[in-house]
Order: sequence, then C-alpha cells, then structure tokens
Amino acid sequence: MSERFTLHVLDSDSARRARLARLAFAAGHHAEIYAHADELLGHAPAGGIVLAQDEPVGEGITALVAAMTRSGQWLPVIAVAEAPPIAAVVRAIKAGAFDYLTVPEQIAPLNEAVGRSAREADGQRRLRARSAEARQRISRLSMREREVLDRLAEGCSNKAIARDLAISPRTVEIHRMKMMGKLGARHAAEAVRLRIEATGLSDLAACPFFSDPSHFCEAHMGRGAMPAGRGG
Repeated sequence: MSERFTLHVLDSDSARRARLARLAFAAGHHAEIYAHADELLGHAPAGGIVLAQDEPVGEGITALVAAMTRSGQWLPVIAVAEAPPIAAVVRAIKAGAFDYLTVPEQIAPLNEAVGRSAREADGQRRLRARSAEARQRISRLSMREREVLDRLAEGCSNKAIARDLAISPRTVEIHRMKMMGKLGARHAAEAVRLRIEATGLSDLAACPFFSDPSHFCEAHMGRGAMPAGRGG
C-alpha cells in the first residue's frame, strides 16, 4: 500500500465497529471510531475517509451525507452493509457516497475502495475550491448584474435580456461590462463558467452554452470572441 489514510469508522454496533477498525489498522491505515453521526460531526475531522454502516439500510447514508452538508462538513463516504440490496446501493451513491461495500473482511477490497475514493475525493476538493472562488466573485455583483449574468447563462442575447428586464440594450451592455470586470472574466463564456461553478456542476447540462456551444457563440460572440460589453 502506497498511502496511509485515516478512516472514520461509523457504526452503532460495537462489535462490528471494532472489526472494521481492526481491518483498517491491518491494512495500514489509522482508524477513528464513532457510534453515531453526531459524534463524527462533533469531532469535525479535517481529513480522511468515512467508512459508515448504512443503517437503516438504504437510509443511513442519505441521512449522514445530508447531516454533513447541513453542518458544512465534507469528507468522502464509503458505505458498508451486510448484503445490501441494489436499491440501497443506488440510493447511497446518488446521495453522494463514493463507494458501497458488503462489510469487508479482507484487506484488498477495503484498500481498493479507499484508493478509489481518495482519488475521486481529490477531484471533488478541486471542484469545491473552484466553486467557493466563483461564489466569492459573484457575491461582488449587484442584483441587476446578477440578473444579467443569469440570463447570459440561459443563452439570452443583450436584446433579449433588455426585453426581459424592461431596460434598454445599452443599459444591459453597461451592466454586462461592470459584471465582467468584477468577475475578472475576459469574455462571456468565462463569466458563464463562473456562474455554473458557483451554483454547481449539475447545472452544466442545462446551460445552452455547454450543451450547444454554437447557440451561445451565435448569440454572444459572432465569428470570434468579442470583448466584454460588445455582444448582443
């Protein structure tokens, strides 16, 4: 094993919790144990991977991830259960779990899941850092500038934004120029990218620019990237 991780073992059953902790140590990791989610959240670990019993099966991981989100904490979660049904696995993964294991008894399956989760978590951390930076930039915008940005992300031209907001196209251009300056965006596509990163990558598929780039280019860039404030 090339890397050692801290595994936060969450399980209300003391015997099962102890077995998972022993397996973690045998695999070369460090283990911290918790009987309840409140203990884990109260400890607020800065790093590591959560190895959590899905209890009740199909509901426990969803509740855990939701509680972590509410508390502003984030760690990769690996779910475990005795012979979990497919529906429980799907629900846990959709809720945000990185992996789902039948309670491991061997080192290899545990290390494989830990390694996969650690690699995926690195990417998630980078995305979260970009999202935080984008939110910080967007927080500088006035309400009207944010309205212009939101409509840009929907693929609207300056004229369409003017009609929607009941202002002149020239006023839209002024708000757009100010918005681009505050965001530090060189062109409209970069501003839209920041907006998507701030609100979540789940918005990516719904955005006309990224689902159909030609739509955005025709509306905002013509045949080439235009300077801020000259589109529409």
